[in-house]
Amino acid sequence: MAMTPHVLIVAGSDSSGGAGIIRDVETVSAFGLRSCVAVTAVTVQSHQAVARIEQMLPDLVAAQMRTALAANPVKAAKIGMLGSAPTIETVSSVLASSLPIPVVLDPVLASTSGRPLLDANAMASLKRKLFPLCTLVTPNLPELALLSGLPLAIGERDILRQAGRLFDATAPAILVKGGHASGESSTDLLLLPGRDPIRFDASRIPVAMRGTGCMLASAIAAHLAQNETLENSVGKAKRHVFAKLLASIS
Repeated sequence: MAMTPHVLIVAGSDSSGGAGIIRDVETVSAFGLRSCVAVTAVTVQSHQAVARIEQMLPDLVAAQMRTALAANPVKAAKIGMLGSAPTIETVSSVLASSLPIPVVLDPVLASTSGRPLLDANAMASLKRKLFPLCTLVTPNLPELALLSGLPLAIGERDILRQAGRLFDATAPAILVKGGHASGESSTDLLLLPGRDPIRFDASRIPVAMRGTGCMLASAIAAHLAQNETLENSVGKAKRHVFAKLLASIS
């Protein structure tokens, strides 16, 4: 009997349940798939602030990943909070030595409340070691600015220039999330080198919800695990997040 496809989730825990691994697992299960996990950090946080972070030892993260990959039919991976350069290097090493699977990286650099969640010196490691192994990187506008080393993008021309720097750093495809922009619609841009941007538009919903980035990246990974194309996976994931946001205000 064929086993249910699994998505490997490599991310931090969130004691409030608003983001991180809890969000990832519930999202993957919404599409009929199962999850296996490697916990990178334990956080103590509410919906307002992060009070404490305990990083897992890199070899513990690696052991979790290897066991998950050996025990389950893993068809895609979603990477979230990594926290440090040694963890990034370890995660990259395990991914590089496993069977090729689609990898979606949500580059978690800071909490919604503004607390840094990735060491400043780890940014270069993220781009150099992990980007080449990914299928898609999903920064929001502040994350795109930090990763490119440029001021916050104002308009599409800035976004394309910043994304160009990430392509130079070997990112294969980038989904720039428009949730932090202004205007009546929230537009995400799927960017691939040498191709015109693919736009995903949705009405902007006036509600604040934590974990939407986790949700989007996990939903994309779930669809990739079911052999959907990248464009279809992004479109279906965006609609899933939009429906969740809509349901939260009804």
